[in-house]
Amino acid sequence: MIELIQFPWSPFCIVQRRILEYSGARHKITNIPSTDRSLVWRLTRNRYYAVPIIRDGSTVVFELNDVTQIVAKYLDNKLKLNLFPADTKGVQSILWRYIESEIECPCFKLNDTYYREFVPKPEQLAFLRHKERRFGRDCIEQWTACRKQILAELQEKLVPFEMMLQDKPFLLGPRPQFVDFDLFGMLGNLLYTGHYRLPSAHTSIRKWHKRMASVQIKSFSREEELHP
Repeated sequence: MIELIQFPWSPFCIVQRRILEYSGARHKITNIPSTDRSLVWRLTRNRYYAVPIIRDGSTVVFELNDVTQIVAKYLDNKLKLNLFPADTKGVQSILWRYIESEIECPCFKLNDTYYREFVPKPEQLAFLRHKERRFGRDCIEQWTACRKQILAELQEKLVPFEMMLQDKPFLLGPRPQFVDFDLFGMLGNLLYTGHYRLPSAHTSIRKWHKRMASVQIKSFSREEELHP
């Protein structure tokens, strides 16, 4: 059985979790403390400490850098999902880089302003220290004070996706591809605490998000799978 090792609020973990749900395959979710990554370190033989990682029998899958999609491509190949069709390889590569920088950044900042609600109390000091070492002292307080501005920034950066979705159900066509799951994961981080909603102006994104939350590969015929 495929096992996903994760933090439940991580946008990158939400991506892989939704892919597994979409596939309909039996899988296991293992949540680890944000302050204890020893399981990841051990499984990757001291080569990696971030999440998500996949354990599939004796196979352990993890990313090599910030722009690879090794985990998703492993699941795609293993589960025959056709999330990386040849004719959109270049476009998807461009899009996921934008999604994982321009969309992920405001989403995690907004989510982190409520970290006391989802990070267990014993882990909060280490979580705060990690954030401040990376983004500067009092970063979360600054993000909290600027929520409205960050939300406005996110709404603006979502405009291209709103335009893409005005005439089709998924970003690149009639069925979801990897970038749909990637965008869903970043927005899932934003929505994790329940304090935020998707921008009301982006009606196509809101409809797409509802579609993405429940879509299953079995919804598509075998003919569609062979000829997307």
